[in-house]
Amino acid sequence: MNRTMKRTPLLLLFCALAAPLWAAPPAPVQALDISSGHWIFHGQTMKTASGRGGGSFTWDEHCAWSPNHLFLQCTFSNNWAGRAMESLVVDTYNRTDHTYWHYEFFALGQGGGRPFVSRMQIQGNTWIEYGAPAAGQRPAERIVYRWDSPRRVRVAIEASKDGSHWTTVDEGVGRKQP
Repeated sequence: MNRTMKRTPLLLLFCALAAPLWAAPPAPVQALDISSGHWIFHGQTMKTASGRGGGSFTWDEHCAWSPNHLFLQCTFSNNWAGRAMESLVVDTYNRTDHTYWHYEFFALGQGGGRPFVSRMQIQGNTWIEYGAPAAGQRPAERIVYRWDSPRRVRVAIEASKDGSHWTTVDEGVGRKQP
C-alpha cells in the first residue's frame, strides 16, 4: 500500500470530524445568522412620562456562532445616555419546544443576579423579544428588530401597560460593519 492510500482514510476522518466547525447552522437556527458579525447601533432614548431620561445610545455588538452552530453568542458594549453597559447575549432555537430564546447576562450597568431571558418571535424580517413580566402580569417591555437588509436593522424598545398597546421609548438603527 502506498503512502497516499494510507493517508486517505485519515484525511477523510479529519474532514468528517472538522466539518461541523465550518458548516452552516442547522435550520431553523439559521434564521439567527443575519445577526452574526460586527454591528454598530445608534439611536435615541425618549423622555419618560416623569420627564427623566432622553438622550442617545450606541451599541457595539460582536456576534459569532458557537463551535456546534447552535448558539449565536454576542458581546455588547453599550452607552445609554452616558451610562455604560456590558453584556453577553446568547440566542438559540430550542428544538424541544420549537421556540427561539434570547439570554442576556450583565457584567456592568445592571445587576448580575437577574439576566434578561426572553422567548423570541421570529416572523419574516421581524424579531420580537418580550421582557419578563412580573408574576401574573402581561409583558411590560419588548424589543422589536426589523431587518431592512442583511446589513441594516431598525430597533425599537417599546413599553405597554396592557400587553396590547405599545409605545416606543427607544429607537435606532444598526449597521453591519465591514
